[in-house]
Amino acid sequence: MKTFRLWLVVALMVFATFAFAGCGNSTSSSSTGSSNTSSSNTSSSNTSSNAAGKYSNVGIVLPTKAESRWPMAQKQFEQALPGATILYSNGDTATEKTNVESLISKGAKTIVICPQDATAAAAEVNEAHDKGVKVISYDRLIMNTPNVDYYVTFDSVAVGAAQAQYLVDNAKGTGNHLYLYAGAPSDNNAFLFFQGAWSVLQPKIADGTFVIENSSIADSLKNTATLNHSQLAQIIGQITTNWDPATAKTLAQANLAKAKADQKGVVYVLAPNDDTSRAITDTFRADKDVTQIYSTGQDFTQASLQYILDGKQSMTVWKSDAKLVADVKDIVDSINNNEKPSCIVTTYNNGSKDVPATKAPLTIVTKDNAESIINSSGLYKIDNGKVVPIQ
Repeated sequence: MKTFRLWLVVALMVFATFAFAGCGNSTSSSSTGSSNTSSSNTSSSNTSSNAAGKYSNVGIVLPTKAESRWPMAQKQFEQALPGATILYSNGDTATEKTNVESLISKGAKTIVICPQDATAAAAEVNEAHDKGVKVISYDRLIMNTPNVDYYVTFDSVAVGAAQAQYLVDNAKGTGNHLYLYAGAPSDNNAFLFFQGAWSVLQPKIADGTFVIENSSIADSLKNTATLNHSQLAQIIGQITTNWDPATAKTLAQANLAKAKADQKGVVYVLAPNDDTSRAITDTFRADKDVTQIYSTGQDFTQASLQYILDGKQSMTVWKSDAKLVADVKDIVDSINNNEKPSCIVTTYNNGSKDVPATKAPLTIVTKDNAESIINSSGLYKIDNGKVVPIQ
């Protein structure tokens, strides 16, 4: 099984090398500022007014600064789309709608939205469409509207499958204690991540390799290879973290308080992303009956990379926002030139249409390869055993 894991890592890294060069190379210029609730647009001294003006009709709405991924993504947007306005929704759908309306009123021709609530965001997309504005759904697919023009994303099912495969590769014998956690029910990606994880874990649950310790609903469906949306929703509703570390910690504490000592020992934790993974694994590590933890994550955050080096988190899936942002730039440039974007390779159905979409590559990071990947990432480096940002 370890051979398969190493093959998966190498294959994904090789694919990333070729796919990254495939479309939408980002520029090195930087500009724009950001604001939590209103537009703030300032150009840096090393960006020409012509460059800044090129993307001044682009608006970007990110969900929250509370998750460490999004300020990192902001930096990538600033480099690739100088002059664009970047706003945060602060985890609030009403603020998100206000942000979109503000961008429309200021003349935005293309708006990039990473929705706080994938279904609620349909209303603001429809409003933008009525004003002739193109909408790019970023990372999370906006649901139930025909007015999403493009979707830039990773293979979210593959993310969950890679997380699950890591747990499978490290399982020993039968009866291994499995604790399941998921993202937010309002985020379509949470369903895709769990769908991918279930496709790998379910056969190993059915044959007794794993025993689900914290979800009675998932356990009742252990012989169901493919879950429908309703079944996924029931499970996710029972194990949701809402992408919030505090919620994840509280849920993990409740799970451990209910579990008996013989349901602990060596545990396998399907954690949905890095921020929740650290909260969950810290909680498990504090339990005297937990002797070893295999835990997953995603997002390649600085704190979790340090946890991986220190042996506190087992793995993460790196989904490079630089690649997604490069795809956004390719789409924006193509819209401006009345061309078809070169990075569109597939479609995703959002309940109303098949949305033209990208599928960016993934990189699996474990303690075995973390040092080389960190030092070659362009984001961080290791200095005296510490993961530090590259200035």
